[in-house]
Amino acid sequence: MPAGIVAAKAMLHQWEEPVLSGTNGAGCVFFSGCNLRCCFCQNKPISQGEGGKVLTAERLREIFHELIGQEAACLDLVTPTHFTDAVLEALGDEEWPVPVVWNCGGYERVETLKTLEGRVQIYLPDLKYALERPARELSCAGDYFPVAAAAIDEMLRQVGPYVIGEDGLMKSGVIIRHLVLPGQLENTKAVIDYVSAHFPPHTVLFSLMSQYTPQPGASGALARRLNHAEYRAAVRYMTDCGITDGFCQELSSAKEEYTPAFDLQGI
Repeated sequence: MPAGIVAAKAMLHQWEEPVLSGTNGAGCVFFSGCNLRCCFCQNKPISQGEGGKVLTAERLREIFHELIGQEAACLDLVTPTHFTDAVLEALGDEEWPVPVVWNCGGYERVETLKTLEGRVQIYLPDLKYALERPARELSCAGDYFPVAAAAIDEMLRQVGPYVIGEDGLMKSGVIIRHLVLPGQLENTKAVIDYVSAHFPPHTVLFSLMSQYTPQPGASGALARRLNHAEYRAAVRYMTDCGITDGFCQELSSAKEEYTPAFDLQGI
């Protein structure tokens, strides 16, 4: 990606976790490019393609204000890591009226995250893998787990245990997302084991996601959708491990329409 910001869409998004979307939706800005190469990415047209438009930091700041003017529940920055410096310039020193959400793949350098301290109120990282083999084979990142684990610890250090206001919206904290992949139940169980053992109760929220949708060219188990037995097993394992703070996405969420069209709307 170039040094300037590249983004593909800005919109009110209704399909984030309820504590982020609220009534009107999260104010999402979808950035182009990514620091991972997940073969199953549902945003592949922008994460690994050439979609998007180059923006200045000044224009990005205007977009933030436009989303707030539409009564967005938060500013949800989707895959912003590789534009960190420019995003910080756009955020400036302003105290924004809604939380700023850093929505990322979890593959973050602690040194980069430290530059965000005090500027981001909610961290929304994936924890895609706890096992090395699927991380290497599916995302070209065999070191994913140790990198993501250190990153999430830094996120929690910055923002502390989650806080949800009387309006039901999250004010600060960490939500860890995990997408259950077909044929990868052991990896999901390893992720749940880690989260349940590593984080004390009422510290982080955990979001178990079922929305995997096969992408063109997918092979093996990834060529099919998650089945009911796999997802029931994942939900049951999460419950048995004592994780009660969080969300379990409905299996019906595995639909193409839940992925927006990256058509430069709002950019």
